[in-house]
Amino acid sequence: MKINCDMGESFGLWQLGNDEQVMPYLDMANIACGMHASDPAVMQRTVQQAKQHGVTIGAHPGYPDLQGFGRRFIAMDNQELAAFFIYQLGSLAGLCQSESMAIGYVKPHGALYNTMMKDDEVFRTLLSALKDYDANLPLVVMAVPDHHHYADIAGSYGIELWFEAFVDRAYGDDGRLTPRTVAGSSYNTIEEIEKQALQIIEEGSVTTLSGNKVAIHADTLCIHGDGPLSLPTAALLYERLKSQ
Repeated sequence: MKINCDMGESFGLWQLGNDEQVMPYLDMANIACGMHASDPAVMQRTVQQAKQHGVTIGAHPGYPDLQGFGRRFIAMDNQELAAFFIYQLGSLAGLCQSESMAIGYVKPHGALYNTMMKDDEVFRTLLSALKDYDANLPLVVMAVPDHHHYADIAGSYGIELWFEAFVDRAYGDDGRLTPRTVAGSSYNTIEEIEKQALQIIEEGSVTTLSGNKVAIHADTLCIHGDGPLSLPTAALLYERLKSQ
């Protein structure tokens, strides 16, 4: 089980997250690519931090939505979406190359991530674009009960999927994340986060907001780098997984 975290989401004078402190605890760093957050200098600095700590770098592309932090859906046709997607991968890849590093996987951000999990056409558009760019890069998607549906589609494009679960977000009875607009959708105490993390690691399941238990298969656990508990969560997961 790997630990991944959304990183490099500051830009200009605006600072977000505790990247420097969190990075040593990670296996995977999802680095923003300048559309929902970040800028070239922040991206390069985050790549350097990942290199220093031996952390695998992932591209974290999103909708072009700095004001909304990439959490708002933006209607695009397939060609436009693919172009924005590939553009972001290329920008991070260039900075990685300058540091003798490379992208190891791709994880869409925010509204783009949620849209691909609800709309097979968007999912296929991203798979097709990734195949055109580099079919050897795995795509990170949500660990959901019907994960075989996504694996079958991705397999037709020759793309490997890595399934992730979230330790700091609440789940609905459909085995998907509860919308942020719903009360209780995010966990705000380390005790709640630890409880869900241990359940995912030890039982392969989550308990939903309504109290039901839903089975999920996860390859990696996600921490949101913009959360106030990102550092203690990273340290907690690191110690728990190290002891397994």
